[in-house]
Amino acid sequence: MSDFTQLLRPNSFDEIVGQEHLTTPEAPLRILCEKFALGHSFFYGPAGTGKTSLARIIAKTMDLPFYEFNATSLKVEQLRKIFEQYKNALQKPLIFIDEVHRLAKNQQEVLLPVMENNSVLILGASTENPFFSLTSAIRSRSMLFQLKHISNEELHKLLKHSITYAHLQMDDNTQEYLVSSSGGDARAMLKLLEFASNINETITIEILKSLRPHALQAGSSEAGVHYDLISALIKSIRGSDENASIYYLASLIEGGESADFIARRLVILASEDIGNANPQALTLTTSALTSVSKIGYPEARIILAQAVIYLCASPKSNSAYKAINKAIKAVQDGTILEIPNTITQQNSDYLYPHDFGGYVKQSYLSQEIQFVELKEIGYEKKMKEWLKSIKSII
Repeated sequence: MSDFTQLLRPNSFDEIVGQEHLTTPEAPLRILCEKFALGHSFFYGPAGTGKTSLARIIAKTMDLPFYEFNATSLKVEQLRKIFEQYKNALQKPLIFIDEVHRLAKNQQEVLLPVMENNSVLILGASTENPFFSLTSAIRSRSMLFQLKHISNEELHKLLKHSITYAHLQMDDNTQEYLVSSSGGDARAMLKLLEFASNINETITIEILKSLRPHALQAGSSEAGVHYDLISALIKSIRGSDENASIYYLASLIEGGESADFIARRLVILASEDIGNANPQALTLTTSALTSVSKIGYPEARIILAQAVIYLCASPKSNSAYKAINKAIKAVQDGTILEIPNTITQQNSDYLYPHDFGGYVKQSYLSQEIQFVELKEIGYEKKMKEWLKSIKSII
């Protein structure tokens, strides 16, 4: 059996499909590699988009010894052995770690010294943004590059090359099914082609469907659907459409999206779009994030569904989102206010609110600025009434 994914793996930047923002001659990543100036970097994006191929091409371009590991099986001793081997060498090695978001804390700590002194070039890859799981020390010493789903147009080019290479026969409708059902994943497309070619050199749509009855991205063949789906989910929840939201959730799950990623987006939405109109939304989504990380699929789908329906039914307010954005902009624009003397640590004239029934009027800002505008909706309406009631005590 020929391994198409290995035989057709790109060997240069020009042979990589669908990642022009990283591989064209004017792309910053390629320029850095060709100038032997690339620093520690992490790649993230959907499966089958070329992350490992990119790492191997970087090693080839920069003429570096290449070591490939998976974070799930990586041993600290393996790393230390390589570090010691190249301790006084003129050439530094390139260490590539797949599934980098699964690196344990002790593994990350071992990487820090060599990242700091640049005696080793560290590259990592993940299907999800690894910066959520990497320490701030590693993040500050590295760059992040995103790979995108490969467009159907690019997959068609790769498929035609593969058909010619392997001397296969396939009509246009069969080619279209193979591409559209692969969901932007070149590896998935080549694997299906490989298995089908071992059944018959003339590949039919019936053979493909017997091996892959359902599309990897829930039947959608649009380029970029992976990221469009999460956007559609968020916008549907924001719009309180529970049926659309559940549909897009199902599409994400069937498309292979991680439960952790979906849950994180729900936590953000709970604060950004619901906020204090229903403070319980943040508690529920945070609990959902913890739960799905410990339970995983298939049961995690139920937890995510509960959270999505709850968020749809919740009253919506973006007042907290708008307030912090306004305050940050004010600071960035140069509105730097002195802390009033009445509330500095050195001042003995500070009025302790509890000594005055819970509230006493005094200056907390040296200039009156309004950032927070609570809305007349949900729990936020009650909060607005509370603040008004508290401040009317005197």
